Amino acid sequence: MSQSFKNKIFKQIRLSPVFLFLGFIFLSCSKDEPVELEFSEHQETVISYFKEIALGFEFGNASKITRKWKTNMQIFVGGEKNQSLMNELNAIITEINDLASDGFTMSITQDSLNSNYYIFFGSSTDYGKLFPSSASLAESNWGLFNVYWNSNQQLNRGRMYVDIVRADLTEQKHLLREELTQSLGLARDSNRFSDSIFQQSWTRTNEYAEIDKDLIRLLYHQEMKVGLNETAVDPVLRKLVKDIPI
Repeated sequence: MSQSFKNKIFKQIRLSPVFLFLGFIFLSCSKDEPVELEFSEHQETVISYFKEIALGFEFGNASKITRKWKTNMQIFVGGEKNQSLMNELNAIITEINDLASDGFTMSITQDSLNSNYYIFFGSSTDYGKLFPSSASLAESNWGLFNVYWNSNQQLNRGRMYVDIVRADLTEQKHLLREELTQSLGLARDSNRFSDSIFQQSWTRTNEYAEIDKDLIRLLYHQEMKVGLNETAVDPVLRKLVKDIPI
């Protein structure tokens, strides 16, 4: 072995502990430094859940963009109006009106000619007679909603029904809340949160999860526009989750 080769090995042995020590210092400092995330985990969850629920519909081939009411919803109730369901409807309307901040409101009207949204409480058979195009879907669903929009992607009329024959009172209240809320433009279901009103599996929940309230606040904020796809809505959501209490 030559002398130069021996010296090379010796230098490597002497320097290795230094490198290890410096590496230890570097790792220790990195571990202790606080990492500030731009958005909290909850905010990121709200953003992703909004995209999952508010873009498009469960059925049909409508484009996956934001849609919402720009005119106030005037609700006319038909069928068998029992007091428990009417009380629940008033409670839901109050909750939604409190969450919306873009001027949108919901109210009940006794004049069907001035209404733009119809709620029917009754059997699927009776609802099918009123709306034959929905008869088969009503037969296989205890609750159902339909909404329509103009060329600007603004929702402007709709209807729904709650089956009061097959569903008990708790289930009727759940269906009323779910179908009416989805008629706002939050029209898709998800399996992510068991307590969400948008839960795809059958539930009997009669209140909004906190994340449900967040989605309503976001959609019915004055800075949330209609016609936004997943890419276009992302920066809007990221601004709003910081501006409003999310």
